[in-house]
Amino acid sequence: MAQRMTGKRVALAGPRKAEEMALLVMKMGGEPVERPAQGTVFLDDIELRNAVVSWVKNPPDWYIFTTGMGLDALFDMAEDMGVAEQIIELLQSSNIAARGYKTVNGLKKRGFTPAVRDEDGSLIGLTRAFVPYDLKGKEVLLQLHGDPAPRLVEWLNEQGAVTRQVLPYKHIPPEEAKLQALLDDVIQRKIDAVTFTSGPQIRFLAQYAREHNRIEDLLEAFREDVIAVSVGKVTAQSILEEGIERIVFPTEERMGAMMVELGKYFEHSDSVHGYGLKSVNGHLK
Repeated sequence: MAQRMTGKRVALAGPRKAEEMALLVMKMGGEPVERPAQGTVFLDDIELRNAVVSWVKNPPDWYIFTTGMGLDALFDMAEDMGVAEQIIELLQSSNIAARGYKTVNGLKKRGFTPAVRDEDGSLIGLTRAFVPYDLKGKEVLLQLHGDPAPRLVEWLNEQGAVTRQVLPYKHIPPEEAKLQALLDDVIQRKIDAVTFTSGPQIRFLAQYAREHNRIEDLLEAFREDVIAVSVGKVTAQSILEEGIERIVFPTEERMGAMMVELGKYFEHSDSVHGYGLKSVNGHLK
């Protein structure tokens, strides 16, 4: 693997697969620094049980699934409650929409093909795919994953849909000392890049910076010296919403692809030609 990260220090904000990501950074000549900006993701049993009960008693017209992990959690809970067969029957006679390849694969292994799916892994892409469909007055069950989606909900409301949200998992921030370590590393320019693999990571970091009156220092560091790296377009949008516009992210939403893209950035940004970032003036490209 090309040594595109030689001399670079890369902070890993995502706790999942951190060891694998660290190995990739080292193979590319860089120095990984584990700086988790997200705590444990935990299953909310009560939320899930209530959602399944509501699902069976009042079946919606549309199901929107946004993560494979959340989809699996719903099916596991339905199995535990003894209503899995009912859920399958309901899905067979309903409209299904899905965001992300893992979600689509999770549906396919259960025999379902979504009528609507995104083309780019984003929730915005999902709304574009809904154009041929009339949602006015339709009941929509929206499955999220530990993170609200206010823009998607607002869009559904604008279409006249009646939305029920389900968050099977909830994200919590890491220990304060870990956020402080990452914030210090960014502001003091001890690292060259931070990789984010979910929206909550950048939100927890930005919120911590605001609480300690250091948000402007954080944004300045990302504007000038430290590059924000995203696993894909969805997380990149979350980074953008926090006021960070210099973002590198891959076309294919994969952790490995993210590291390859970061390597290309380092390689070209150190040359006279520079590198075309994926976010310019607030618009994702």
